[in-house]
Amino acid sequence: MDLFEYQARDMFEAHGVPVLAGKIATTPQDARAAAEEIGALSGGVSVVKAQVKTGGRGKAGGVKVAKSADEAQQHAEQILGMDIKGHTVGTVMIAQGAQIAEEYYFSVLLDRANRSYLAMCSREGGMEIEQLAVERPEALARIPVDPNVGIDQAKAEEIVAAAKFDPETAAKVAPVLIKLWDVYAGEDATLVEVNPLVKTTDGQIVALDGKVSLDANADFRHPDHAALEDVAAADPLEAAAKEKGLNYVKLDGDVGIIGNGAGLVMSTLDVVAYAGEEFTNPAGEHPKPANFLDIGGGASAEVMTNGLNIILGDEQVKSVFVNVFGGITACDEVAKGIVGALDALGDGATKPLVVRLDGNAVDEGRAILAERNHPLVTIEATMDGAAAKAAELAAAK
Repeated sequence: MDLFEYQARDMFEAHGVPVLAGKIATTPQDARAAAEEIGALSGGVSVVKAQVKTGGRGKAGGVKVAKSADEAQQHAEQILGMDIKGHTVGTVMIAQGAQIAEEYYFSVLLDRANRSYLAMCSREGGMEIEQLAVERPEALARIPVDPNVGIDQAKAEEIVAAAKFDPETAAKVAPVLIKLWDVYAGEDATLVEVNPLVKTTDGQIVALDGKVSLDANADFRHPDHAALEDVAAADPLEAAAKEKGLNYVKLDGDVGIIGNGAGLVMSTLDVVAYAGEEFTNPAGEHPKPANFLDIGGGASAEVMTNGLNIILGDEQVKSVFVNVFGGITACDEVAKGIVGALDALGDGATKPLVVRLDGNAVDEGRAILAERNHPLVTIEATMDGAAAKAAELAAAK
């Protein structure tokens, strides 16, 4: 889960990272009131910042300096409702102004390729770090971080030395990096980024802008993280699937996919995409996978029913491909789930299902489907054959 900037700011503050004051507002009037309070801390100056989960806000006009509460209200009127890279601004943060002397960059992230963590640091912050990494890679220090040790004083000193900070600044930056590591480890994050990390004219080091991504696999350790979720922006189907405990991701296609096991589902996506190249729908497009849905290794009939209900509720879906290899999940349980879901939906079930069962209890599963003989269900013996049939049915809609 990616956090909004104001949520990252609050999280930084809770872990002792130096930040400036900030308040959120959803109306121009609230922005004015916040600016009167926040601006008083910095000579009447505040910054109105669009809260969207994407970069490039400044270039899009989503970050503006206000020298009065009236000006903050005017900026908020312009920014609220703005579209920034497909994200509509519904909230702004009114942040305390800062007298900036220098801007730096720091991040710590999960390095999957090396099964470790990676800290990146530069004395040239405030710009697109991807651009800096390409144009001047020598200006970006990359330091591996041992997960068993983290960023302690020694590692922090190594990072600031690699980034070529002068000794006086390095001594001030290093403790902040340790605090940012506390955020990363303490909140089970996969990314903590500060751009810019600034030195003010009075020599203070402050995290001026923050980005945090949290590992959803660790949610059970952080019940408070649920309050950070942007419910309004969540896809309703993904939200419904999450509530049922299903591993579901919405895609932009028209063939619904259900499988047991992430590897099988990923393979199914590829097979359907390949099969779809042979067919064209009335709009002249090739059928594609509409979702990723893994019902797991020990899925029951109830889980199968829940998954099918989610997919059939997607208006984009024209056909559904159920691809199950019975191991822990017995094919007869899957078949019961399909029959149960279709019976529960009744006349609301209008989309064809192509079912491929193999493995544990396959004969029993196929027999259940054959006995029910539902007009929407087609049984296919092979994965390739089922993918082709599902694509063909989606193209015909």
